[in-house]
Amino acid sequence: MNFKHLSYLLLIAAAAGSACFPHPFVMWFLIVNLLTLVFYGVDKRAARHATSRVPEFTLLLLGFAGGWIGAIIGQQLFRHKTKKQPFKTWFAISVIVNLVVVAGVSWLMKDLFL
Repeated sequence: MNFKHLSYLLLIAAAAGSACFPHPFVMWFLIVNLLTLVFYGVDKRAARHATSRVPEFTLLLLGFAGGWIGAIIGQQLFRHKTKKQPFKTWFAISVIVNLVVVAGVSWLMKDLFL
């Protein structure tokens, strides 16, 4: 199983697991940020040892899914993907899109529950 498939399975498991808690969106963001941080560490280790890498698309997808805080921490902690273009540009775009989506969903949810 490659990293792409593993990340999809873990995201599905995170969604299912977070639904079991009283605050599923908070749990989702905690779990996906932890997963993202781990994947950045795994990719940095793979880069150092010249083994199978985590695809950049997978790292971007994890950030877009809400793990961008974990991605930023992972980038700084592991000194990984901090200078590479166009990854930095796509990462910034994914963060902005995620924030817009979260703000939109929050605004819609507020109207539904008031």
